[in-house]
Amino acid sequence: MIKEKVAVVTGAARGIGHGIAKKLADDGCAIAIFDILNFDDVKDNIDAIKEKNIPVLYFQGDLTNNQDRNQFVTKIMEEYGRIDFLINNAGVAPKSRKDILETTEESYDFVMDINLKGTFFFTQKIANIMIEEKENSDLNIEAKIVNIASTSSYTSSPNRGEYCISKAGISMITKLYADRLAEYGINVYEVRPGIIYTDMTSVVKDKYDKLIEEGITPIKRWGHPEDIAKAVSVFCSGMLDFSTAEVINVDGGFHLRRL
Repeated sequence: MIKEKVAVVTGAARGIGHGIAKKLADDGCAIAIFDILNFDDVKDNIDAIKEKNIPVLYFQGDLTNNQDRNQFVTKIMEEYGRIDFLINNAGVAPKSRKDILETTEESYDFVMDINLKGTFFFTQKIANIMIEEKENSDLNIEAKIVNIASTSSYTSSPNRGEYCISKAGISMITKLYADRLAEYGINVYEVRPGIIYTDMTSVVKDKYDKLIEEGITPIKRWGHPEDIAKAVSVFCSGMLDFSTAEVINVDGGFHLRRL
């Protein structure tokens, strides 16, 4: 078993997940990344984490595939021997935005399988390992799970309904696992990003530039992956150990719903 705490981050080859992985590496964690992207396409991003002089494991796999999930976890335990933190970040938007009166089953299944089903069962897998770790008092592992949801957990966007439903589901996963795992001393948290500049949102940059300028958020700027990463770092720090199912909104104040 390695001496460093191990943070497992899904979808960390780029975007918000990459920002989270870099921050947790700065905090001294060994990193295990699960992403569907080919390693050669994201090598520079992975190398940027390795520059922190901590162990980094990259596993290319499909979150919707049970065999891939199991192989990834086996690899983690073989190389690191422990899991301290799980950050459920992986997620997709619809391939094309369509009104809910026109949404296809194909698009619905694509989004829900990755964002919700894959996350639920991957969390189940990791949670059982964390329970075993907690029951072995010699390990002294303070396991935590952090889910990356969205302001879309509660905000209606009828042109991407499947995404909103998936993120509302993530918020319920937070509550369910927080409730179930509390007896083992495993806390579960949630971060709800707002308008964050990533590849996913770059296609609607002009729209959000205008909305931000018009005051949709009290803090009038785009958020960045680093903003999300800071919130995750706080949850993993142990500073909030008497809180579980807690949510940090990283949205420039959007959740205020001001008039």
